[in-house]
Amino acid sequence: MNEQPPAPSLTVSVVLYHSPLPRLAATLRSLLAAIGEARRLGTLGEVTLWVVDNSVDAAYETAAREAADALVDETRDLDYRFLALEENRGFGAGHNRVLLDTDSDYHLVLNPDVELARDALARGLSLLAREPGIAALNPYAEGADGRREYLCKRHPSPGVLLLRGFAPPWLRRRAARRLAHYEARDLCDSLAVAEVPLLSGCFLLLRGRPARLSRGFDTGYFMYFEDFDLSRRLRPQGRLVYAPQVRIVHHGGYAANKGWRHVRWFLRSALRFFRQHGLR
Repeated sequence: MNEQPPAPSLTVSVVLYHSPLPRLAATLRSLLAAIGEARRLGTLGEVTLWVVDNSVDAAYETAAREAADALVDETRDLDYRFLALEENRGFGAGHNRVLLDTDSDYHLVLNPDVELARDALARGLSLLAREPGIAALNPYAEGADGRREYLCKRHPSPGVLLLRGFAPPWLRRRAARRLAHYEARDLCDSLAVAEVPLLSGCFLLLRGRPARLSRGFDTGYFMYFEDFDLSRRLRPQGRLVYAPQVRIVHHGGYAANKGWRHVRWFLRSALRFFRQHGLR
């Protein structure tokens, strides 16, 4: 009698930086529910969850650790670790501490401001199992207000980034077609899985080996554009796809709405991206 192969393994990394704890709790609750559903359907086996704190703040670390511990301890059926880093080297560096030191079949890069649909992992992992040529995927996303968010992108231009992040609403409306092209809406308004140029890092479901062969995130990006850069380096390893059957709610926002420090990080990372990958 042939034995069934073991269900695939998954590592999840969630990187914090003074992230609101109620939002983190909602993220972890939805993740644990999605893990349970994927296991029930037989698409997922062993799971390791890492919560990585980049805050370098003892008081926040204690509160975040207690909040995460309390939620994860309710399940007791996954390998869970909380890692407080001594230095904040950025979003990508935080995820790399986990991604490059694991041998799991799949890896989920997850923001602490995302809520997963209960079947999100089951559907994403099923797609990756059926189509081994896929290296990574992004989900269908809505904001907290129910508005559609387009996570997948085409190669940006400086002009479209300025329009999207900093232009007044009337100017963005006039540039709607240009912005829609950048957001790959023609590819992502379909109910079918679509190959796309670039993926977002807020919910990035990766096949483990291609991600490790690509050396994970470039830590020269402190924040912003590290996901676009990784997308470019993943393409030789497999297809990047938008998977509309995988659904999330994303409570994020643009850099321009987060203060001048984020604007500075955004502009610095944009310059690095264009230097590495050119203008279009």
